[in-house]
Amino acid sequence: MNDDFHLYLDSADLAELQACLPHPVVHGVTTNPTLLQRAGVGRAAVPGLLKRCIELGARQVQAQVYSSEVDGMLEDAQALLPQFDRGQLVIKIPATRQGLDAGAQLIAQGVPVTWTAVYAPEQAHFAAQLGAAYAAPYLGRLEDAGVDGLGLIAQMQSLVAQRPASGTRLLVASIRSRAAYLSLLALGVGAITIPPRLFAELLDHPATLAAEAGFLADARALP
Repeated sequence: MNDDFHLYLDSADLAELQACLPHPVVHGVTTNPTLLQRAGVGRAAVPGLLKRCIELGARQVQAQVYSSEVDGMLEDAQALLPQFDRGQLVIKIPATRQGLDAGAQLIAQGVPVTWTAVYAPEQAHFAAQLGAAYAAPYLGRLEDAGVDGLGLIAQMQSLVAQRPASGTRLLVASIRSRAAYLSLLALGVGAITIPPRLFAELLDHPATLAAEAGFLADARALP
């Protein structure tokens, strides 16, 4: 299986996730405290939710730290990591000064890290410099702020591509449409995380479903 591109589902709602998983095109599931709050999932329930995602076929799951200080970030990560096999859990950390410090320490221990809330090209560069698994810019939020989101993400992708040995992928979030998804693929980003509602739009093309229905009807009519 080609592992060059990683598609994630961006949700903490187990019912939404179960409607999409398992499926071979899905690499994993991303969460954050906002998604957890929206789905009514408390901190104590996070490991169980993520383990269920792995049971459903996710190869990696991502959970975010709750602290803004280095020591607290590391404590948050260490509370979760022992509950998963090595490499299954990616620790998400905002790309702050403290977050870059904490993430670098985790990477040195062999823990995959996503620096999230990446809004500037230099943040993507730092992520690749330090060996992150992912750097996560928010396309929709950038556009809401009046920024040329695709243009900025193209700059980030160029910087990440300059350090291929790092293995860092852009993991673009805040995707609101099929058009946005296709535009990101054209930029060559290494990963995208989408809401489950968009998963159905991408996989269930009406013309394909109509053609299938016609084929099945004809198959039933064959002598």
